[in-house]
Amino acid sequence: MKQNGYTARDITVLEGLEPVRKRPGMYIGGTGKDGLHHLAWEIIDNSVDEAINGHASLITVHLHKDSATLTVTDNGRGIPVDKHPKNGRSALEVILTELHAGGKFDTKAYATAGGLHGVGASVVNALSSHLVASVRRDGVEWVQEYRRGKPAGPVKPVGHCRGTGTTITFSPDPAIFDATTFSPELIAERLEIKTFLNKGLRIVFRDDVGGTTREFRHDGGLREFIHDLLARDKFKPVHEAPFIMERDNGYRIELALQWTESPREVFRSYVNTIPTRDGGTHEQGLKDGLGKAVRNYIETHNLLPRGVALVADDIREGLVAILSVFIHEPQFQGQTKDRLNNPELRSQIDATVRPVFEQFLHENATVAEGIVARIIQASRARMASRAAASQIRKKASLSHRLNLPGKLSDCSATDPSACELFLVEGDSAGGSAKQGRDRKTQAILPLRGKVLNAEQASSQKLLANKELSDIVNALGCGIGKDFDPDKLRYGKIILLMDADSDGHHITTLLLTFFYRHLRGLIERGHIYLAQPPLYRIDAGRETWWALDDADKDRILEALPARGPSPEVTRFKGLGEMMPKVLFDTTLDPNRRKLLRVRIAEEDRLLTERVVSELMGKDPQARLNLVMNRAQEVDALDV
Repeated sequence: MKQNGYTARDITVLEGLEPVRKRPGMYIGGTGKDGLHHLAWEIIDNSVDEAINGHASLITVHLHKDSATLTVTDNGRGIPVDKHPKNGRSALEVILTELHAGGKFDTKAYATAGGLHGVGASVVNALSSHLVASVRRDGVEWVQEYRRGKPAGPVKPVGHCRGTGTTITFSPDPAIFDATTFSPELIAERLEIKTFLNKGLRIVFRDDVGGTTREFRHDGGLREFIHDLLARDKFKPVHEAPFIMERDNGYRIELALQWTESPREVFRSYVNTIPTRDGGTHEQGLKDGLGKAVRNYIETHNLLPRGVALVADDIREGLVAILSVFIHEPQFQGQTKDRLNNPELRSQIDATVRPVFEQFLHENATVAEGIVARIIQASRARMASRAAASQIRKKASLSHRLNLPGKLSDCSATDPSACELFLVEGDSAGGSAKQGRDRKTQAILPLRGKVLNAEQASSQKLLANKELSDIVNALGCGIGKDFDPDKLRYGKIILLMDADSDGHHITTLLLTFFYRHLRGLIERGHIYLAQPPLYRIDAGRETWWALDDADKDRILEALPARGPSPEVTRFKGLGEMMPKVLFDTTLDPNRRKLLRVRIAEEDRLLTERVVSELMGKDPQARLNLVMNRAQEVDALDV
């Protein structure tokens, strides 16, 4: 057979834990901050599974002084250490070195569990530079050490002990992760949530980095959880007491919900205490059941005013809901378990929630009136917003390009995926950008001065603002409830501001506008921040570009001591840059750096609070920030 250069020798077979180290993203989602903490969640969740099934009551999590080593201890049954009948190795070693090995593939050892694929502990082991497993069973403590997933020795007894349980100590491998520093705040928040979801479970968190020890226990369960959530984020409830439901219909469901005056809906959903931040069939079933119950109640009592039409978003606006379900065979989307895919659960939760919540409304007329009034208010606000947005749409709909802002220098390409819109600070910078850009794919829209603060402005004032109106017209996708991403004219919207305090302020104002009125663009990954240099450093014939002071210091320190004396130039603004320099450093897709803007999935309520407090009308939060963190400012850019 004629050879073509591609033979069996080119086929790589990865064995054991090699696939995990070769492609860690498949197992933990990535090697950044989220992926690093996913290792902690896997080990913590194994201990929580023991608690869910009634075998553990105490979990201790210890973040060591180096902030890169974590120890998790539980008083559960302890991982088995006896020989596995299939391969003759200790079950502990099998669990920690073999993918798809564990006790959660049936319901004999665990009725419900968060880890079902048998890969969590072995993945942590594979991605750790060092891991030590200690097991207490039958009065004996057993220990085994690992280096990058490989045993450093056999499982061996080290002495007598009291009680039972498992301790795992691990240090993520710096050769795998961008950084190996755990966040005490993230860990503490996760641990407290576990105790909200498991009444009676006690978790102790020892933080050697901050020198603190915290103990979490919440016997009130979701009732305490939702109260804490509303108080922390300053959401004002529409009705005094939350709706609480607990049922066991072959699966266990716990639910707490409360309508608030916030314009956002917040859903926190969990499966076997695992947070499903992307929702899934359980969350959709809850939404279905609530929607039907509310509609039935309104129709029964004839409460809908003439001219008001409800949609699902109206019913859920301002709703804060916490849903926790415990099921035998959860089908997660991927190892990171961000979404639940069990199709049967949607109809089951719908059928469970709908009659109970509808009965609650009938029995609590005052609460029901407050909820219905909130929903009708949301509907009227949506209709008013749609009417206001249609005025902008009418002005922009004469043709694809007719009535575009006069100062917009558009690109010639018509494929949105290939087009970029740069929102540029000032006419001077806009002029440089227009001359330096790629005219085929890059459009430039200069903005004059600081745009309106969308957090404080009324809808009428917002729509009358020339700069923001120009942005909406240029994008072509509409605004508010009329937002249509299919009509967006640019695949990337890039905020290009001066690298100084004024530029940062303008960027913040624009981000506030997009977050409040064009959030879909952020969620779909269309909004970016350009990274123009603040400094130019010339040393001999070599030139470097520094983004900020820290970058400048790093470059200067790296220059040879006996080389030419460096000359540092600080740009006062983008307008000072020659068009070619601006293109080479900031516009050129092959050389530039862009930051994609995304809403923090870890806590959307936190994002809402930051925007509303720091950009809202009440100056107290901003004053607190300045007073509490003034000492962190080395120099003030004026």
